[in-house]
Amino acid sequence: MDDLNSLLEPGMRVLHPDKPDWGVGQVQSNIGGRITVNFPEAGKVVIDGARVSLIPQF
Repeated sequence: MDDLNSLLEPGMRVLHPDKPDWGVGQVQSNIGGRITVNFPEAGKVVIDGARVSLIPQF
């Protein structure tokens, strides 16, 4: 898993680098490299943190 993804915690806001049209999502959980994010335009999505490096929004 990407080191940055390992720092993601529930409540943090992120962008998917390949799906900007999904909008800014909120991390729901991060367990064993599987990150569940609720995106406004895509709903709840489970992302493999080893394949996708989410972009934190501050």
